[in-house]
Amino acid sequence: MFVKVCGITSEEDALLAVAMGADALGFIFAPSPRQVTVSLAREIASRVPHDVLTVGVFRGQSPQRVVDTVHEAQLRAAQLHSNETPEQTAWVRARIPTVLKAFKAGDPAIRKAAEYNADMILLDSASPGSGQVFDWRLAEDVPSRTRLLLAGGLDPDNVADAIAQVRPWGVDVATGVESSPGKKDPRRLRAFVANAKAAATVPYESDGADPYDWQIDS
Repeated sequence: MFVKVCGITSEEDALLAVAMGADALGFIFAPSPRQVTVSLAREIASRVPHDVLTVGVFRGQSPQRVVDTVHEAQLRAAQLHSNETPEQTAWVRARIPTVLKAFKAGDPAIRKAAEYNADMILLDSASPGSGQVFDWRLAEDVPSRTRLLLAGGLDPDNVADAIAQVRPWGVDVATGVESSPGKKDPRRLRAFVANAKAAATVPYESDGADPYDWQIDS
């Protein structure tokens, strides 16, 4: 089970998440209590092991701005939360190694997720970053054979149930493992990662060389 910990705002929390077993870290560049500067994200990312995917999270920025920011921050992926078209997503994907395309639960566009050619599809609540749980039955709209990353109100207590019902490829968490906005709680983070990994029907395994070359396994 692939686990992404989002809303990283400090080196301490980044290294804590990695130590607990996180596979990816998210740095938010959109307005949020967890928003970080490009320079801070670059500094933190430089301390993170190469086999952990570093993701810039964007909402409302142009494709060019997304690409420029990811490169400037020396991250390895972009997560797109706006109404990007398949063409815009593909444009970003041609310039960044890994792209996650986010959809709000209930958005009919997710039925055509394959057209976006993203490496992963993230399904979030109607209010991303709110920590609100949505009806997981809405995940049934996601096309089969999609690398689905489930988000939206997940925490140590419900992540196992979410995985059992939705059977996602991975899970994403931010508010559910915080002690305050932007500050991770070590106990909650440890419990979340452990519960997610234990609930996985098919364990996530690194390929040993470049665990985030998603083009190999499409």
